[in-house]
Amino acid sequence: MTHTRAQLVALLDAHGLTPSRALGQNFVVDANTVRRIARLAEVGPGDEVLEIGAGLGSLTLALVETGARVSAMEVDRYLLAPLAAVVEPHGVVVHHADALHADYGPILRGPTVVVANLPYNVATPLVLHLLETQPLITRMLVMVQREVGERFAAGAGDEAYGAVSLRVQYFADATVVGKVGPNVFVPKPKVDSALVKIVRRETVRVDPALVAEDELFTVIRTAFGQRRKMLRRSLHDWVSEGVFERADVAETRRPEELTLEEFARLAAAK
Repeated sequence: MTHTRAQLVALLDAHGLTPSRALGQNFVVDANTVRRIARLAEVGPGDEVLEIGAGLGSLTLALVETGARVSAMEVDRYLLAPLAAVVEPHGVVVHHADALHADYGPILRGPTVVVANLPYNVATPLVLHLLETQPLITRMLVMVQREVGERFAAGAGDEAYGAVSLRVQYFADATVVGKVGPNVFVPKPKVDSALVKIVRRETVRVDPALVAEDELFTVIRTAFGQRRKMLRRSLHDWVSEGVFERADVAETRRPEELTLEEFARLAAAK
């Protein structure tokens, strides 16, 4: 039921459309890939699914095949008519909205799984925005540029580890569950993509009674502002007397070596 490459190109031509570089549009045109994404999303009958950035509906149709109840969000007004023509006959509700600024109240009808093919420039702010503001979104399966996906899922000591990794960890558990090459897209990007599964935790990873969220992430952002330097240098303007001793964190360590819990001890010990 999903689009072939020829069908998607014909659909673009029929509506006088070309993929928008400004919006980072790369449409998936491989049936095996979209069905793989739907399978990794682990959705089926009874599940609420919101696809963000539905484009022309290739992935939407694969999600419909699972039996889940699917809604689709698209910001590009030029795609709305062809998208609706493709997916509305299958019971999909199409929402014209910018995912970073949308009112999710009328869209989320209960616990929801987000599935999305996200462009580079919006992937990180959008994933963090949804984790921070939309507790009804319990899981995500996102396709993002490989380096972004590795950043989401990185742990202490990994090359990709940083403040974004820790922000995701605060709310959720993230795992890279697959890779996607550039040949399945129109137009063909210059980079590989990663499929990342993000599962919201029932409670945030650091108890706010131990340290407030804003205090914790002030320390994290300050430390990673100079990520290659030892903590005694990167946190020089933040530390108070004896903070490293109270937190039981060596001042000679570097930010990329610390777990979220160790940063929490630092923040609580100030």
